[in-house]
Amino acid sequence: MEFRTANIMHSVSRRELLLRSGLGLGVLGLRAVLADDGAANGLASGPHFGGKAKRVIQFFLNGGPSHVDTFDYKPALEKYAGQRLGETLTTERKTGAAFPSPFKFQRYGESGIEVSELFSRTARHIDDIAVIRSMYAQVPNHEPSLMLMNCGDSVQTRPSTGAWVLYGLGVENKNLPGFIAMCPGGLPIKDAENWQSAFLPGAYQGTHIDTQHTQLSRLIENIEHPQISAPDQTRQLDLLAKWNRQHQSQRLDRRLEARIQSYELAFRMQTEASEAFDIAEEPLYIRELYGDGVHGRQTLIARRLAERGVRYIQLWHGAGQPWDNHDNIAENHRRLANQLDQPIAALLSDLKSRGMLDETLVVWGGEFGRTPTVELGGDGTAKLGRDHNHYGFSVWLAGGGIKGGTVYGATDEFGFKAAENPTSVHDLHATMLYALGLDHKQLTYRYSGRDFRLTDVHGNVIHDILG
Repeated sequence: MEFRTANIMHSVSRRELLLRSGLGLGVLGLRAVLADDGAANGLASGPHFGGKAKRVIQFFLNGGPSHVDTFDYKPALEKYAGQRLGETLTTERKTGAAFPSPFKFQRYGESGIEVSELFSRTARHIDDIAVIRSMYAQVPNHEPSLMLMNCGDSVQTRPSTGAWVLYGLGVENKNLPGFIAMCPGGLPIKDAENWQSAFLPGAYQGTHIDTQHTQLSRLIENIEHPQISAPDQTRQLDLLAKWNRQHQSQRLDRRLEARIQSYELAFRMQTEASEAFDIAEEPLYIRELYGDGVHGRQTLIARRLAERGVRYIQLWHGAGQPWDNHDNIAENHRRLANQLDQPIAALLSDLKSRGMLDETLVVWGGEFGRTPTVELGGDGTAKLGRDHNHYGFSVWLAGGGIKGGTVYGATDEFGFKAAENPTSVHDLHATMLYALGLDHKQLTYRYSGRDFRLTDVHGNVIHDILG
């Protein structure tokens, strides 16, 4: 909506127009407009239908975990070990013969789904898990694949999945960020773009927490004012808020609104965030259940945040791309999986015991998989690792709205390419939104003259894995 004043064009939202129109008809429409942009103001506008999940906890194994070494058992690689597989797909780097998994697989649960020893503890929950074995991405490079998996587009700047979820459902707890991304040791490849709000209002962007720190003052910087008491700080911020609103009334800038909201949220966090991130309040047996490593700690924090109404929680493995194991995959994947297996299993057990698993969607995966053939060095010798593979890989989901003990799709007999029920990232996103009660075709935001959505013009809900 636009109007002209003194030959200057101003873009005005419906909310802003009604607010500037005084009383009368403006008040009659205000309630509906508040629902439209309620998430930014702490008013959840609600789902499109009765989704079972209320929140998401996502384990992101940045770098690309190998599906044929985790959740996609391929006995044909043992049969043809050391042999060329004939005509194979083009890979980013040179690869050689069939490379069987160095890890043992076995069947778990009543469903009998095969899982690698790397995730033997997680596998005890397989009857609550749906494994998608037929994922595919677009290119074999980390940066575009991270953007595709996290934002739905490998090229254009788009809002992240967490930002869309927050936009669609709003916040449950106005004293904590609705979207939190935890990554120990720094930032992943593509940095904060992985949890960006892009053209959505800035209030929907994820908040990064570096969980390598254990002291609250370093975990959340400036959480406590070193000199001013809480009552004095409240009076200062009340005055500042008054000035901000006066300043804002003369300007039409969503970035300013997001900035004001971020400062107000930061003050409200001083009390609640201190408590939410303090795992010392947990009983010893719970802390031992998750383990004392950084991933045990950040996974336990994730459960505490979920309890307190944080809508979308991403758990990254670490800075950079730790799962990018081009060489010595036996040692590297074992080390990395050992850091995650206990915390993931603990989270699933803990959520279930608290009655939270039915309303919490848990997602596991990376930006792509890895080749079933061994990667070769410049001299042609085997590096005992695997190259990137975007043609076929696995993710799994559990909890809210998911039919456990399910396998959907399949790669070919060697694990190179999605062969049965190929599943795009847009399909995955559409299914995640559906579990949350959001129709991916209706969850849109008008920007630059068109209605955008997380799945663009693609995506089909995978009903076979929904309960």
